[in-house]
Amino acid sequence: MINLNGTLQPNTQILEADNRGLAYGDALFETIRVSAGKILFWEDHYFRLMASMRMLRMEIPMTFTMEYLEAEIFKTLSAVEDTAAAYRVKVQVWRKPGGTYTPRDRGVHFMITCQTLKTPFYSLNKAPYEVELFKDYYLPSGMLSTLKTNNKIINVLGSIYAEENEYQNCLLLNEKKEMVEALNGNLFLVDGYKIKTPPLESGCLNGILRKQIFAILAKMPDYILEEATVSPFELQKVDELFITNTIVGIQPITKYRKKEYTSEVAQELLGKLNAKARLG
Repeated sequence: MINLNGTLQPNTQILEADNRGLAYGDALFETIRVSAGKILFWEDHYFRLMASMRMLRMEIPMTFTMEYLEAEIFKTLSAVEDTAAAYRVKVQVWRKPGGTYTPRDRGVHFMITCQTLKTPFYSLNKAPYEVELFKDYYLPSGMLSTLKTNNKIINVLGSIYAEENEYQNCLLLNEKKEMVEALNGNLFLVDGYKIKTPPLESGCLNGILRKQIFAILAKMPDYILEEATVSPFELQKVDELFITNTIVGIQPITKYRKKEYTSEVAQELLGKLNAKARLG
């Protein structure tokens, strides 16, 4: 079942012929984790969605309150036949049909879908996780790249490249040859007590888990967090690399080219992330 504009219906024949998300990528999405009946970091997701809609000049309906969308998410989950401890929920918003590049209507439609997850909490994947740079195409630096829009063809091509070459993930560069992020999350580098991540100006996603890691590190005096441009040459000089996203939590990278990494800091942060998720 899916939730289309507040109505539950089977996941069949819902695509309009002139859907602007399909035709022009005129759409946004939020990927959300729901665990043990709770939407993790819901306030952050909601306000990122609202800010993104404003940036794309979408008309935000008066009904789009945090309480309304939260209720619609749980209404969608209530229709799932197989109950699970956790769910991956995707909220998609696209502009109403009509017009070409210039929309005829700046109002929006929305859709909520869900998939089951195996565990209600974040766990550390200790399996080998090798990455490589994806250099066929570059992400543009700037604020549009920080949004979760439907324009993700570089991520799709990078994922195909990773699969064809037996990598678990790829790291993306911008047009300035600066490190930006992984295909599915933000990138962090650990060098002793220093933890570094690319700034939004480099074009990385304004990630929800990125924000949570910032908040956690602010309370850990043993570490210094630096938000600064990252060169690819730095990757082989650090002790750890890890990726963050809302669904997985923290994913340690074990190998990049000839360099192998530890995961002690990632494991320490994961415990604090789970505690933060439980407390809300």
